[in-house]
Amino acid sequence: MRKVCIAGNWKMNMTPSEGVVFAKALAEAVKDASVRVVVAPPFVTIPGVAEALQESSIEVAAQNMADHLSGAYTGEVSAPMLKELGVSVVILGHSERRALYGESDAFINRKVKLALAEDLDVILCVGETLEEREAGQLETVLKRQVIEGLKDVSASEMSHIIIAYEPVWAIGTGKTATPDDANSAHAFIRSEIEKLYSKSVAESLIIQYGGSVKPSNVKDLMAMKHIDGALVGGAALSVEQFGPIVRYNK
Repeated sequence: MRKVCIAGNWKMNMTPSEGVVFAKALAEAVKDASVRVVVAPPFVTIPGVAEALQESSIEVAAQNMADHLSGAYTGEVSAPMLKELGVSVVILGHSERRALYGESDAFINRKVKLALAEDLDVILCVGETLEEREAGQLETVLKRQVIEGLKDVSASEMSHIIIAYEPVWAIGTGKTATPDDANSAHAFIRSEIEKLYSKSVAESLIIQYGGSVKPSNVKDLMAMKHIDGALVGGAALSVEQFGPIVRYNK
């Protein structure tokens, strides 16, 4: 049985002091959650949030990390630095990193392998743009991103991988893939994982949906066979919205 994972990506929002207040309120609001809950604050907000969540079951993630452990890489943050702060998960390959900062599949793959070597769990983001979807390239894009993103990742390491399917056209736009559309994409990803590894690896893989998840649509999405959680953006910045998403099954 796959354990649902709901993750909140704060992106470049919330100062350290705001993050602490939010984290404490969220921990209280979801203390009875039966799912895995993860929050991903900005780098500078991580220390306070990690401390505020020490007594809760909510895990702290980073939104990105460097592809090196140390060295002359101005502005970068390494896995050992994140781990010392209490980070246990890292989001890699987010569509904004791909589109705005030109991160390639090969570059993302280097970070995935490094994160796994440093005992961090990885949320690997994949997804198509509106242009790619309309051109009938959804499966081509997903296949490439999955294969290249997981290159040289072993079957045993896959237990530390979550894949987040995020249709780029639905991020921050208010648009959402229908539950059936999302489930179909998730099923395709799972089938590709089975080809790469095995049926057991594919069946145990957590695949999140990310794309304007809200309290109003989370139950319908989570009712789908292949959807095992959500990577939440805008709604993750409000306890009033993120709380009900986490507690969708209550």
